[in-house]
Amino acid sequence: MKREKVQLTANTGFSKEVFLQGTSHPLKEKSRQGDKLFFLHEAIVENWSSKVFNFSYSVYSGDLSGGVFVQPSILCDYDDRDSFCIFLLPGSGNRKVFRKAVVFVVDTSGSMQGKPLENVKHAVSTALSELVQGDYFNIITFNDELHSFSSCLEQVNDKAIASATDWMNANLVAEGGTDIMHPLSEAMALLSSVHDTLPQIYLITDGSVDDEHNICQTTKTEVTNRGSKSPRISTFGLGSYCNHYFLRMLASVGKGHYNAALETASIENQIVKWFRRASSTIVENISIDAMTHLDEFEVDSEYIPDLSANSPLCVSGKYRGKFPDTVKAKGYLADMKEVLIELKVQQLKEVTLDKVLVTQHIDLMTAKAWLSAAKQLERKVIKLSIQNGVPSEYTDMVLLQTNLDNTGTQKVKQKLKGQKGRDEQQIPLHGLKLGFGNN
Repeated sequence: MKREKVQLTANTGFSKEVFLQGTSHPLKEKSRQGDKLFFLHEAIVENWSSKVFNFSYSVYSGDLSGGVFVQPSILCDYDDRDSFCIFLLPGSGNRKVFRKAVVFVVDTSGSMQGKPLENVKHAVSTALSELVQGDYFNIITFNDELHSFSSCLEQVNDKAIASATDWMNANLVAEGGTDIMHPLSEAMALLSSVHDTLPQIYLITDGSVDDEHNICQTTKTEVTNRGSKSPRISTFGLGSYCNHYFLRMLASVGKGHYNAALETASIENQIVKWFRRASSTIVENISIDAMTHLDEFEVDSEYIPDLSANSPLCVSGKYRGKFPDTVKAKGYLADMKEVLIELKVQQLKEVTLDKVLVTQHIDLMTAKAWLSAAKQLERKVIKLSIQNGVPSEYTDMVLLQTNLDNTGTQKVKQKLKGQKGRDEQQIPLHGLKLGFGNN
């Protein structure tokens, strides 16, 4: 008989009402203590569960709200500055979503042939159907050449959407190579005359290109020059052959959102979720007034993204100094009115903040190390990876097999003769790295 037991403590950080949304295992709520929830699943099973563990919850909040978690650095940390995590909740107040001008930039190179391109086509069709009157759109496809649905931005209406869907069915054919800079520049040019809508670019690709560093630097300059009304660039990577760190960095400098689908079956669903999150902006150009109180304040991402109506916003980083009891987040609503959100600062004691955020830190720092080719950042990633037991592009994970003798006592590991320091029972784990594309 096998007794399977899953015990979960959710430290939500909220004393507000929390609702369980979904879970992969039949967890039952046992108790609540303040902002902590305790769940338990216990059963006698024939076979151990092999499902990926999933748990999600929502927090009821009538209006925009949020908070700040802070925690002192630990000894031997990869960075001796203290950690912070700022979260903003969209609330349930049905805030007005920004009108938008959207350009889809879709890779139609030869490697997209078959199911990947079909799934992308269906996902973009779904995204188009969710645009509303007052929005504008266009579609650019690229391989060795560039093709556009229209020479300008089209107003959203039933006729235009039907026409765009027919155009995609006829023109999205997978062939040729990959050139990202040209279509991205074309999308930027299309959105340069937009004034009363939020400009957004959605790049979908499965390839890597030689000029990725140049694309990021050019985009960074463009964003700086255009200021608050620069196009938000969101990126989506398909499969394992594209450079996901390039796409993550491009989204970071473009104030957008990054996501990926490593398996063909999840492409359509993931693209739709990514689009819904990035396209439902309710607060833009967010800034935090913490700098006026602290000696040093560094956010991990290049910019603080806009707040979406569909999901919380979480930004983390490092600081020196002493946080006040409250700080304010400032942003702009769809009617261009300024909004201030007061954030209570809480010292986090029971949960190690860096442990919660380690994967996010490693991914963002790796993307920065890739772009800057800074060995110092690579060493930081290595230290963070080893410290937390989380694989990175610069470290390897191995299994160490432990042998037991007949009495159940662990045998001393035998070293291979003539190979000092090597252990014959080390088993390297593969498939834990994305790499930096196929170029």
